[in-house]
Amino acid sequence: MAESRTFSNETPIKVFLLDDHEVVRRGLHDLLDTEPDISVVGEAGTVDHALARGPALRPDVAILDVRLPDGDGITVCRELRSRMPELACLMLTSFDDDDALLDAIMAGAAGYVLKQIHGSDLVAAVRTVASGQSMLDPATTTRLMQSLRHDETAQEPEDTALSGLSPREHQILQLIGKGMTNRQIGSQLFLSEKTVKNHISRLLSKLGVERRIQAAVMATRVQGPSEPETHGHHGGGPDVYP
Repeated sequence: MAESRTFSNETPIKVFLLDDHEVVRRGLHDLLDTEPDISVVGEAGTVDHALARGPALRPDVAILDVRLPDGDGITVCRELRSRMPELACLMLTSFDDDDALLDAIMAGAAGYVLKQIHGSDLVAAVRTVASGQSMLDPATTTRLMQSLRHDETAQEPEDTALSGLSPREHQILQLIGKGMTNRQIGSQLFLSEKTVKNHISRLLSKLGVERRIQAAVMATRVQGPSEPETHGHHGGGPDVYP
């Protein structure tokens, strides 16, 4: 899982912008640059420009438009993160698109927000993903999880990765897929939060992913609709994932 990082006015969050509309880029630039702990270090309007300029600027956060004239922001996310693993990508789109959300999660995006988001919420999202946390729209994520639970076409590489988990790790993965927090998982399985966190770190490594939400997606792919309900009450999943 991503390490928590701290930023300040002296060491601001460096942000890179990718959007094919100049007006949108200018608006984002002006919005973010007014924050003392955030600095926009560069921008691009195409995939090629983003891949050429982004790595040299060493941003902490990249705000990437999903749909672009010469490609898509999800590909840019995957490429930039292959060169800069610590980079947090925040996907920005006009469309509420489940396929794009799934692709963004599996490409390692730290967040996915709609362009209708309020400016203050976008600033908060930048700070959240810069600190090493994931932030995804909770309503969209919940709907995606529900649809995946009814999709029984699990992919073979995922089956292979899942087969390497211990029985306890399988249990924890299933509870992650149900939206449970570490504390709720610990209560359910009579384990300490620290033990749960250690199990999750190991299972993420075995699955070849680094974010909890990616593991949750893999869990829901292989849980059929007849999966028994876990006993005990828990609330809806939060929009910020450790």
